[in-house]
Amino acid sequence: MKLRRALYGALLTLQAGLVLTGGAVRLTGSGLGCPTWPECTAGSYTPVPHQAEGQLHAWIEFGNRLLTFALIAVALAVLAHVLITKRTDLRLLALGQVLGILGQGVLGGITVLTNLHPLPVAGHLLLSIILIAGAASIYDRRNSTVERVKAAEQLTANLSQAHIYLSFAVIVLGTLVTGSGPHAGDLQARRFGFDIRTVAWIHADAVIALLGLTLALYIAARANQIHRRRIAIFAIIALAQGAIGYIQYFTGIPEIIVAAHLLGATLVWIAAWRIRLAMTTSPVRNQPTSAGENS
Repeated sequence: MKLRRALYGALLTLQAGLVLTGGAVRLTGSGLGCPTWPECTAGSYTPVPHQAEGQLHAWIEFGNRLLTFALIAVALAVLAHVLITKRTDLRLLALGQVLGILGQGVLGGITVLTNLHPLPVAGHLLLSIILIAGAASIYDRRNSTVERVKAAEQLTANLSQAHIYLSFAVIVLGTLVTGSGPHAGDLQARRFGFDIRTVAWIHADAVIALLGLTLALYIAARANQIHRRRIAIFAIIALAQGAIGYIQYFTGIPEIIVAAHLLGATLVWIAAWRIRLAMTTSPVRNQPTSAGENS
């Protein structure tokens, strides 16, 4: 049980970490620190002394690439564990992690080869968000199984579904704000060209709508304290994230606040997804007692 928790937790942590290291690449202007792909620079898979991009930028970008290798190793270990313990309900999720990480590598290459065009940059983040949801599902369901929603809880389930859709929409709008702002990862990288004030306020309006839906969900879930606790956790994180967003906007988008906002977005998404998971899972009964299952 401890091995399973540590292994599945490591997968979720590393998936979230990839978002943060990607943000570090962008905020330090290191997006083209390794200007080629799959090599870092022509003729070498690692940074070389005195390359034109500078050692700091090169190693920041290369470090982000290295994390992908750690992720694929952990994802393969999770897939093996799922197969050994015969958790057929987790097989597709575990396989999706492996395939998704490989897809991240390809998308990362496209991002570099298109000189950090904002579309693949945004796609890189959104794929991470999907993979984080999958990793959170594997972690949350390590001792649970999917269950059919009870008729008495259908309203809450429907609201939670709308809640996760709106949470994802908020993140998508956030990528448009980022793709229209100054932190491109390189001075020469293209931007979306939207007026950043307009897309920022649309993003803020969506956040306000999400907080309103969160309140409605909390009221609807009054009979279930587990659901309410997860909704309350989400609300606290979302309010803090909203405050960071306003500070970021009114202080001229400083790098350190942008980094905090990126961390907040990751935590908001995990918290939102865990609300949905709480409403669609139940504890596993009569688990096998084999050595693999007890690990």
